[in-house]
Parts: sequence; structure tokens; C-alpha cells
Amino acid sequence: MLRCAAPAAAQTLRTAWGDPDLQGIWDFRTITPLERPEDLGDKAFLTVEEAAAAEQAAIERDRELWEAEAQRTEAGGNVGAYNNFWMDAGTKPIETRRTSLIIHPPNGRFPELSEVGEERAAARRAHLEAHPADSYTDRNTSDRCIVGFNAGPPITPLAYNQNMQLFQTPDHAVIFTEMVHTPRIVPLDGRAALDSSIRLWSGDSRGRWEGDTLVIETANFRAERAWVPLTLGGSVERLLHIIQSMASSENMTLVERIRRVDEDTLEYTFTVSDPDTWATMPMARTEIPLFEYACHEGNYSMEGILSGHRADERRAAGKQ
Repeated sequence: MLRCAAPAAAQTLRTAWGDPDLQGIWDFRTITPLERPEDLGDKAFLTVEEAAAAEQAAIERDRELWEAEAQRTEAGGNVGAYNNFWMDAGTKPIETRRTSLIIHPPNGRFPELSEVGEERAAARRAHLEAHPADSYTDRNTSDRCIVGFNAGPPITPLAYNQNMQLFQTPDHAVIFTEMVHTPRIVPLDGRAALDSSIRLWSGDSRGRWEGDTLVIETANFRAERAWVPLTLGGSVERLLHIIQSMASSENMTLVERIRRVDEDTLEYTFTVSDPDTWATMPMARTEIPLFEYACHEGNYSMEGILSGHRADERRAAGKQ
């Protein structure tokens, strides 16, 4: 497994009981995409000048969007999306200047699906085409406000609310993500994992210390949970392909590694098996508190999706 280089800590901060202190609120915004853009080929790192140019381009894009004229939505047509006020994707690439957060495979891109994975993806696409919104159960867990699309596990940056708070006791760690406010409680006391018949939306996690690194192993994900590794890199077509095809199965296993690089930085590395993908990402300490997250503010989005689909069905049947 490859890992990004990071500066060594001069001295590891410790809790009152002697474990490495990982506590705080941590910001994982970055313009570095999860998946390397195809046009970069095997280029693993940006130059200093290229990283500076990418940062300036992100700043200019935000400025242009702030100053753009308002555009009305079109009844029965393009309803648009959130304006830039709500987006908070950051303006900086990660410190190591990697061209992707994925560091294995070496091309920085998602590996090809297995034969079983291809079959599952084809079945998923066919189902979504025939049944996009028969019921709320046809919608993904982000639409249903069950699991945040960037909150994990594993945690991956995307769009907004890109913060997490970490708490520790001698025998537990708690990872609390701002997106959908999901608290993941990780026992550190060596207790056995749950029976495989017990499935959870965020899986069943068990943690341990390896030196100064907190290692968290998670399994027993619900089949409906289906982690989709969304990425800001690449084309719209690539994003749609990922959404429709690259969801995990209930057999996904996850290993996360968290260590404190210095007073203001956590290094967060994860390995996903199903198929295998590796990524590493820095998290910067922030003094800004976590804000309330009201997913869809009463979930009117779901009501709109389902009622719109019912109207399409009536129109197709000649009843409207």
C-alpha cells in the first residue's frame, strides 16, 4: 500500500490517560479530486506552480459565481441546483500536491469492476431505469437523509459540511460527522465484533492502537447502504457512471487509519475491499464549531421526487 508523505510530528500529543490525542474538530475540504483526471495519465504530483494555479482557479471560480447574474428556474424544465452560497468545496489542493486522493491503484483511478460487480451494476442500472421512484426505498441513502454523501465511512470530501469531530475516552472513540450528524461509536476495549447477521447503516466498527495510529476495522454494512465513492474529478458522464455502477455490496470491508501529524493536522487513510481501493487525506484542525444539519429541511425533496414520478405515470397512462 502506498501512502502520501507527511511531516513528522515533533512530539505526539497525549490524552490524560496516555493515548495519542486525536480530539478536535477537523476540516477535510480539498480541491484534490478523489479520482485522478484521465488527462493527467500517470502524473502523480502537481508542481508547485500547478498547485498554485489550481488554487487560484478555484478562488476565481468562486468569485465569478458570486458575481454572476441570478438565473430563474424553468417550470417543467431545468430546475437548477444549489447556488454557490451553499457550496464549500475549499480552494486548496492537499499539501502533498497529489493529483488524486486515491494512491492505489497507481493510476489514481478506481479499479475495474469484477465480473460479479459488473453484473450487480447492470442489475442496478436496469432497476433504476425501470423504477426510479416507485417508493422511497428506490432512492439512495443520501436522498433519504440516512447517510451523508461525504460522511462515510469512509469519509471522502464533496460539496459542503466537510467537517468531523472526534472524541475519545480510554475505551471508546466517537467520530461525529457534520453531514447528517452521524455519530459512529468505536469500541477500543477488544470486544468481539457483532455476528454477521446484524447489519448496520454505518457498519460495525472495532478500533485498536498500532503505535500512535488509531486503526478502525468496519464490516457488517447493510446491503441497502451501498457506499458510492463520489468524486469531483472527471466529467459529468464519469460521475453518473460512478453513481449508477460503482456502489459497494454488503460484503464491503473497511480499514481506516488516523494519526495526528502535528497539532493542526490529522492524516486519515482508508482501505476499501470490494474491490480494493486505497486513499489518504489530510484533515486540518478548525476552531469553527459543527453546525446543525437539517437534511432537506423536512425532506421535501423526497416528497417532490415521488410526487413528480406519480405525475409522470399518470401522464403516460393518459390520465393527465
